[in-house]
Amino acid sequence: MAEPVYEVVWPLGKSVYEPVALVPRASELQGKTVCELWDWAFRGHEMFPILRETLGRRFPGIKFVDYETFGDTHGPDEREAIAALPELLRKHRCDAVISAVGA
Repeated sequence: MAEPVYEVVWPLGKSVYEPVALVPRASELQGKTVCELWDWAFRGHEMFPILRETLGRRFPGIKFVDYETFGDTHGPDEREAIAALPELLRKHRCDAVISAVGA
């Protein structure tokens, strides 16, 4: 049985969102609060402790809000977790976010 043949294939999908301007990157993390977001798919439970330790040595006084605080950003409750993010980020006074996704 032969593979199907397509006359036209477009590798890029139609954009479904409007781009927004990003907030400038924090130039210094010393004394800042960094919030962790994760999709619970690939080794975050191993990587976030390493990131915390490494960044903690480099930036004294840095604080972290654990990924468990924000819920699974890509799972059965994804919509609720994403909808709650802005308020949670404000509540925890996040200066920066590490958003990790599975490979």
